[in-house]
Amino acid sequence: MESVADAVQRLNRLAAAPALVLLAERFASTGHELSVVGGPVRDAFLGRPVSDLDLTTDARPDQILAIVEPLADAVWDIGREFGTIGTRFGGETIEITTYRSDAYDPSSRKPEVLFGASLEADLTRRDFTINAMALRLPDAEHREPRLVDPTGGVDDLLAFTLRTPSAPEISFGDDPLRILRAARFAAQLGFVLDSTALTAARGLADRLGIVSAERIGAELTKLMLATDPVAGIRLLVDSGAAGVVLPEIPSLRLEIDEHARHKDVYEHSLTALDRALELEKSRGHTPSLVLRLAVLLHDIGKPATRVIEPGGVVTFHHHDVLGAKLAAKRLRALRFDNDTVKGVAELIRLHLRFFGYAGGTWTDSAVRRYVRDAGPLLEWLHILSRSDVTTRNRRKAEQLEFAYDDLEARILALEEEEELAAIRPDLDGEQIMRILGLRPGREVGEAYRFLLEERLEHGPRDADEAEDLLRRWWSSRG
Repeated sequence: MESVADAVQRLNRLAAAPALVLLAERFASTGHELSVVGGPVRDAFLGRPVSDLDLTTDARPDQILAIVEPLADAVWDIGREFGTIGTRFGGETIEITTYRSDAYDPSSRKPEVLFGASLEADLTRRDFTINAMALRLPDAEHREPRLVDPTGGVDDLLAFTLRTPSAPEISFGDDPLRILRAARFAAQLGFVLDSTALTAARGLADRLGIVSAERIGAELTKLMLATDPVAGIRLLVDSGAAGVVLPEIPSLRLEIDEHARHKDVYEHSLTALDRALELEKSRGHTPSLVLRLAVLLHDIGKPATRVIEPGGVVTFHHHDVLGAKLAAKRLRALRFDNDTVKGVAELIRLHLRFFGYAGGTWTDSAVRRYVRDAGPLLEWLHILSRSDVTTRNRRKAEQLEFAYDDLEARILALEEEEELAAIRPDLDGEQIMRILGLRPGREVGEAYRFLLEERLEHGPRDADEAEDLLRRWWSSRG
């Protein structure tokens, strides 16, 4: 958090940017106001870098176009009906939006767009006070930029509090996606939702059902890629929003039978996610949506597979298989892309494989199959498997860590010897057809799979050995 004095200096530097100086002069010359609004102003106080700029004005869209078209390198009006004109000045993207005073139909997911008359009224319709501040750019009346903060955003920034500019029941009722935005800001910025707003969110979480899956998926993506997604997930669950958009997560809070023994699956999953973030960073990776979603969702098959055995031991047989199916279904419903859905589901399906290694020594063949099955997800599988060890039994944790160190070392050794990442049969399809005198068809595929299994089981052979093996296999088929 910047000091107020430092934030003011950053805001003054922002107002002095050449593109903003030029725009402020042109808008003022036509009798219109212009202000930087929302995220850039908030981030000046937080010491965060400012990327694309959002401006607001009393000018209507046609007037905005008339002012900016002669000045900008590019202009687009795809958001014109909502009052937004996009521009590009050099490498900088700037969106300029007419003051708004939207009206919401309780049954609709979209507001009726109404243009407003004042900056203060525009600010009070926004999601949170920390985003309801503006930097008013110089005009004929005021030669210096001015901070406009009608709802106490600076105070809430200093207190790391998320509070709505209007009554939270109205704010969340108008746009229930704001509940997810609160969770996202908790994850990105470390802010805490005001208790009054949290109570309102709990009462209005069901309204998230009117929000499109695409918008919900986009917010969850931003949350999961933030600095502290666990904080965001906790707020999603505490507010009741997760029960609507990601119900598999609160379902992990299984009722504990007094005679049964198993860990709290919800807390385990969040602890595993924290561990995965540490490993992701320590191994030099940028944030991975596939990895983080897989770690969060890896045990969602447990509630449906829980069985209390004689003696109080709890089992979750095949929760990996069911969890993969449930995760794929949920992520598709939220309109995640196919690569993300497939990657998350495959990691969940594979996440128990390592524990077979921990119980004994794998053959080279088993290691090859582990690598082959993980494919390009191997590094994420390493992190998921290590993160899944959250036992408080120090001796057990050290044994499992040693076992995985050993597995990774063996994979590296075999990769150096055999190029495991690109395992192929020792003969390709063209060679198989030439040797056996076949045309493309089912038998070529069977021969290919036979040679691949041999390659996995016994390692690489030279071409002559592979041809002899292929001919003997073919002859044995009659």
